[in-house]
Amino acid sequence: MPSITETLIEAGVDVVARSRFCIHPADRVSSIPSVGGTKDLDVQGLLKSGAEILVLDREENTKPMAEKSPIPIHALHIQSVADLPGSFEGLAHQLGAPGLKEIADRWRSALQVQYPSLLQPPALIQWIEQGEFEQVMYLIWRKPWMAVRADTFIGSMMELCGWPLHDFGFATKYPSLEGLDQIPDNTLLLFSSEPYPFAKHLEDIKALGRPSALVDGESLSWFGVRSLRFLDGLNPNKL
Repeated sequence: MPSITETLIEAGVDVVARSRFCIHPADRVSSIPSVGGTKDLDVQGLLKSGAEILVLDREENTKPMAEKSPIPIHALHIQSVADLPGSFEGLAHQLGAPGLKEIADRWRSALQVQYPSLLQPPALIQWIEQGEFEQVMYLIWRKPWMAVRADTFIGSMMELCGWPLHDFGFATKYPSLEGLDQIPDNTLLLFSSEPYPFAKHLEDIKALGRPSALVDGESLSWFGVRSLRFLDGLNPNKL
């Protein structure tokens, strides 16, 4: 899990294996062997790395991965910013990592701050089409379109910064949409910079003729130190 790997390295934990999607910090992960992705696990590679514990995320990783692991696992289940202090504190205790406990404490403090509008840099990369709006939708994929419901980590980040995602009555947390015609015109469409590279399709988005903007997906979805640094940058008490 990219956000976990980055956070553990920042906390001073000796990370000896990672997924192939763990790209930050680039100068450190380049020398750490990859042992699979978010849905597959290279058991032999994991054993060869000398890792003593495998940290997984219940939403991103799979149960078969956990069952396949030849070493003990610690499964995080981060669904909201409110889950972070306790989750990181528990992992810090298991790993004996005071640096991770410090990050947990920083998150606890961050949740007490009243942040200014999210729709400004660094979260806002650029407006694609400006216009009046009354509600917000966050999109992470195209072909098919995929959105994010409010009861997710991204949704909690949006709410923390004063822009809660609208409840469209979606049945799943990450619903697939046949098209955007079903979404009311008074909806601001936020296109995440990742995992889908919406930045390469700005003209197509502009052609929709809807209020829309490109936002920094890593800052809003990578729970851990990356989203924490982002919030620190918004914190009026630290300016």
